[in-house]
Amino acid sequence: MFDTINGIPLHPLVVHAVVVLLPLATLGTLAIAVKRDWRLKYGPLVVAAAALATVLCPVATSTGESLEEMVGDPGYDHAELGEMLVWFALALLVLSLALVWLERRRAASGDPDEHKTLINVIAAAAVVAALASSVQVYLVGDSGAKSAWGDAASNSATGD
Repeated sequence: MFDTINGIPLHPLVVHAVVVLLPLATLGTLAIAVKRDWRLKYGPLVVAAAALATVLCPVATSTGESLEEMVGDPGYDHAELGEMLVWFALALLVLSLALVWLERRRAASGDPDEHKTLINVIAAAAVVAALASSVQVYLVGDSGAKSAWGDAASNSATGD
């Protein structure tokens, strides 16, 4: 896999895609978990965002390892947290896909109560997964920013 584009490390570029797509998928999952009418209309878009974010997580990890070889170790926390992010994204993807799929089955059957309990359980699990993935994205990003910038921002703010 290539490590740079025009001399720019690929890792920050891929990471920014994940940092945009995964929170969007999170917000979308929260929306379709709460608003049943939106599952059919916006569900496929939410699933697509979650799928793309999930696919890009291992790419971000791989490019991060390449960047580590160029500039040094970012710290244990960032690398470990980044490697775990794919599992949070995968849970979000599976649950949002299950919500959309079950809602399509219910709509096709014409029975508004079909799979009602199962859908409610999956919707609740999707909310938990969405919140957990948001926290994980924050933790990975915060540790990455600290490893990249260190005390540079606080030193410039205090005039040191």
